[in-house]
Amino acid sequence: MITHIQGRLIEKNPTHVVIDCHGVGYFINISLNTFSRIGTDENLRLFTHLQVKEDAHTLYGFYTVAEREIFRLLISVSGIGPGTARTMLSSLTATEVKNAIAVGDVAVIQSVKGIGVKTAQRVILDLKDKVLKIHDVEDINTLPNNTNKDEALSALEVLGFVRKQAEKVVNKILAKEPNLSVEEIIKEALKNL
Repeated sequence: MITHIQGRLIEKNPTHVVIDCHGVGYFINISLNTFSRIGTDENLRLFTHLQVKEDAHTLYGFYTVAEREIFRLLISVSGIGPGTARTMLSSLTATEVKNAIAVGDVAVIQSVKGIGVKTAQRVILDLKDKVLKIHDVEDINTLPNNTNKDEALSALEVLGFVRKQAEKVVNKILAKEPNLSVEEIIKEALKNL
């Protein structure tokens, strides 16, 4: 198993990078979150997951170990392949995925393109216990109360906004400032919708 690759960054794209490690170029699939964290440094180290199939060996790279662990948990769920897991980690951060699973927030998981209600529920059902074991339960108790988020989303729906779009904006707002009141969430969301 290849646990990480460190070398010279040869090529950088939103979906993959090529790292030269002692004369061998490794093609590594990455998420948008990893892409955004890779600077312009020539020397790069990514934590990797090797997916072995009959017809291909595919490397997936992650900027942090936490992101790789969430990826591995996601692909353990029936119906979630590496492509879908990578899409999830491109739409949401590893922390957002972990928190959504821990609190059972189906809407956040479902907000990812290609994931329906049943798949989102299966992800939460299969991974909730694992996430709570791996990560401190205290972290879950300190999550902002979703009541403000739900009220703000309901208000935005009444104002005519599509729930999925509104939810993405509200999630970004709450990720930066988790203790906003309902009114503040709505005001910030209206600026970004």
